[in-house]
Amino acid sequence: MHKLLIPVDGSANADRAIAETLRLRQATPDLEIHLLSVQFPIDGHARSFVSQEEVDDYHREEGLAALANARRLLDTAGVPYSHHIAVGHVADTIVRYAEERGFDRIVMGSHGRSGLMNLLMGSVASEVSRRSRVPVTLVGPVQDVA
Repeated sequence: MHKLLIPVDGSANADRAIAETLRLRQATPDLEIHLLSVQFPIDGHARSFVSQEEVDDYHREEGLAALANARRLLDTAGVPYSHHIAVGHVADTIVRYAEERGFDRIVMGSHGRSGLMNLLMGSVASEVSRRSRVPVTLVGPVQDVA
């Protein structure tokens, strides 16, 4: 069985990664699919005003909201999956999560920026693909050819 990690953030980019995963699953029906939402940590002075329980609740709510559409797409397709919520620097957390848990591949959407824009702005997807020892499949937007 191949373990597949799909980082999701609730965007159309994440939806494209789900669509690609559904295509992959047609060829490899025994894929073990895991969704991961990474939430930014709450640091600094804000921590003085809220309890750890409130912070945990906030991360859980935001994570579930980011996972909602990906879960709906997989549920509609009748595809089993697991979902996870982590907190940390997004790219670091995805890479560490995939490596520590023995995933065979990461599938994630990219913004489809041009090479120059990606060089200037960077992206989580490109950072993950550069740093991960786990193979990464980046799914970009469909380009119209006129």
